[in-house]
Amino acid sequence: MNNRYNPLEIEAKWQKQWERSQNFLVTHRDHRPKYYVLEMFPYPSGRIHMGHVRNYSIGDVVARLKRMQGFNVIHPMGWDAFGLPAENAAIKNRTHPAKWTYENISYMKAELRKLGYSYDWTRELATCHPGYYKWEQLFFLRFMEKGLVYRKKAPVNWCPECLTVLANEQVEAGVCWRCDSVVEKKELAQWFLRITSYAEELLECLDSLSHGWPERVIAMQKNWIGKSTGMEIDFQVEGLNRKIRVFTTRHDTLFGATFMSLAPEHELVQELIKDSPDREGIIGFIDNVTRMDRISRTSENLEKEGCFTGKYCLNPVNGERMPIFIANFVLVEYGTGAVMAVPAHDQRDLEFARKYDLPVKVVVQPEDISLQADMETAYSGAGTMVNSGQFDGMFSENFKEAIADYLEHEGLGKRTVNFRLRDWNISRQRFWGAPIPIIYCEKCGPVPVPEKDLPVILPQDARMPEDGRSPLPELESFLNVSCPVCGGVGRRETDTMDTFVESSWYFARFTDARNDNQPFDKEAARYWLPVDQYIGGIEHAILHLLYSRFFVKALRDLGYLDIDEPFSNLLTQGMVLKDGAKMSKSKGNVVDPDEMINKFGADTVRLFCLFASPPEKDLEWSDSAIEGAFRFLNRLWRLVMELLPELRPTGPCAVLDQDFLSEGEKSLRTKEHESIQKITRDMIDKFQFNTAIAGAMELVNAIYQSKDELGDSPNRCEVLSSAISSVLTVLSPITPHVCEELWTRLGYDYPLSQSSWPRHDDRALLRDEVLVVIQVNGRLRSKMSVPADISREELRRLALNDEKTLKHIQGGDIIKTVIIPQKLVNIVVKNR
Repeated sequence: MNNRYNPLEIEAKWQKQWERSQNFLVTHRDHRPKYYVLEMFPYPSGRIHMGHVRNYSIGDVVARLKRMQGFNVIHPMGWDAFGLPAENAAIKNRTHPAKWTYENISYMKAELRKLGYSYDWTRELATCHPGYYKWEQLFFLRFMEKGLVYRKKAPVNWCPECLTVLANEQVEAGVCWRCDSVVEKKELAQWFLRITSYAEELLECLDSLSHGWPERVIAMQKNWIGKSTGMEIDFQVEGLNRKIRVFTTRHDTLFGATFMSLAPEHELVQELIKDSPDREGIIGFIDNVTRMDRISRTSENLEKEGCFTGKYCLNPVNGERMPIFIANFVLVEYGTGAVMAVPAHDQRDLEFARKYDLPVKVVVQPEDISLQADMETAYSGAGTMVNSGQFDGMFSENFKEAIADYLEHEGLGKRTVNFRLRDWNISRQRFWGAPIPIIYCEKCGPVPVPEKDLPVILPQDARMPEDGRSPLPELESFLNVSCPVCGGVGRRETDTMDTFVESSWYFARFTDARNDNQPFDKEAARYWLPVDQYIGGIEHAILHLLYSRFFVKALRDLGYLDIDEPFSNLLTQGMVLKDGAKMSKSKGNVVDPDEMINKFGADTVRLFCLFASPPEKDLEWSDSAIEGAFRFLNRLWRLVMELLPELRPTGPCAVLDQDFLSEGEKSLRTKEHESIQKITRDMIDKFQFNTAIAGAMELVNAIYQSKDELGDSPNRCEVLSSAISSVLTVLSPITPHVCEELWTRLGYDYPLSQSSWPRHDDRALLRDEVLVVIQVNGRLRSKMSVPADISREELRRLALNDEKTLKHIQGGDIIKTVIIPQKLVNIVVKNR
């Protein structure tokens, strides 16, 4: 290997060395404290992108850093391999999804290896492998035994192009998030996981995560779970033997309810409109609303629209008739899908009432003003009850309890707790997913597949129809099977599981990924879990994290796990942008990581991704910045090569006797230890890798300056060797290949990847002299070197007599002098 910096040659060398020496393989039978770092695993789409590189580079820095701190670090990688893109590619290329998927995995794995990530590849898994999804099929059966699985007909979002059910979050402005087709509503029998059984615990346990999760993510989870305490109240439909049940937290305003708003999907809607002369118009309105995505329907900016059904219901406390409307802002999945509208005390209801000329009735009067029915803004605060029958004059908060008691006594309502969270629909009408282990028998009904017959394997001989339908319903070899209960004719379930199921427990499988006898060894899971640091995008802040938390709690109650939460700490990294927009092929702003690696090397790509922005912020791609990162590594290389003949393997922050050092040697040693102190704080305590890198660059600059200033000083070799060793050590988690190469050339006989993180010496931080800034009225006017132990009085005297400073204070009156010892003197002057 020559003396020029050749990143591709160096990186290939060390990647082979790490693989040969198995540096990153770990076991749970170890005396060291454990540390589990995990990045959200990728979908094998075919190529990695810069978002992947940033995510995995952050994780790799944490993994390498924690190893150097003495932890037994598990850092696994796998593939979230089921999903629709594989099916579409298989149809396009007339092949099986498995072939396309495994080819992509092979290619992407090679790309990741080129970046030098410290993964324990012996734990690699792919969720499309029967050896993986066998165990989630077993979990399905165990959940079923515990009552956490059920099947029911439910309205679903149906994409006619993808031919599958979409979650609410996958419907954007009424169209499919994948193909932009207009989404339809269908009633299908679906399998559900009863996540609502854990709603209260999922909410309560968020408090235990507040020290390690971003506040924004916790707030999003709390909002999604959406706990509300209130009442369920029944409203009799006039002329029908039916009641509309509402959930409300404002039962104190019940006397002010003047109309009813139903979600278009409410179960009573079709019955209510069947005799309406405007039935076709109402159905058209319903179709338009149901195509809207959930976010749009709950937006404050949404124009409130509705249709009168032609029917009325009766207010249970005063008997008044309330017209029943279908409204675009009411969601069937929240509460009961029905809202008692109180326009005087809810702004949304007031806007709707004004638009459709509906009555407004004030029932809560504040102390300071007198509300009238012609109000422009609804009043939602507390006050005195009016127009509320025998309860007039009561304070509204007291009335809440009184009306609750009254309604429960009269059988008109009951106190209850409501959650926005709904059970998890896991049925997907696709081929490329884990088969749901159920057999249908005309005699026995739905029957679980016996455990001994797991896994139910996706057939390898399936051919994907060109129209995108799943081949399973027409594949006789898969479909036809005997009933395991009665032996009669049965047929397999042809729906497959939502791919979120695979990602809800993969972190546990990583603890024992090669176990063929059970999902994972309990001892291994007990040692490694929970994940200490989880890293991924904010786009997964709700569903993936929520489902993973649910799975952990359910598996705990089934005896598989001993933890309550899967991820102790969460880092949500920002996106990689180019020209101010997220990189995408359609925008033509994609930067190919392979191209960058081949041009600059993996270390440069890693350095750029970590230096350009703090991990949690978006990163703007810059050609000049990555070129700057490359120049820095070349500069570091040249520095070490120039000094190599006189350098020794002293170790970072080497122990040196301060009394025998020259002033120049002391200065560099102090800078080294100050840098290690700051970089350690930034790297370990804050994960602020960008400022840590800046600190390392400053130390490199100091070494460049000192190498000439030191001349032939007696301790030159030791001081320079220590400082350079410190630079290589702190940069090694970020740019491991070049640091490992230079470390070896310095003469070390053990790998840098297995060395310890350096510790600064407080005594080395003590300076004989310090540089103090002098300001006049807050503006920099001069600098001066002074003894570190100078008194405040002497420092003030020197500042006031400084030649440059005098020019700016002459002719003025000194009001005060602000002194920050060893740092700053600010002279406040008032001109005469």
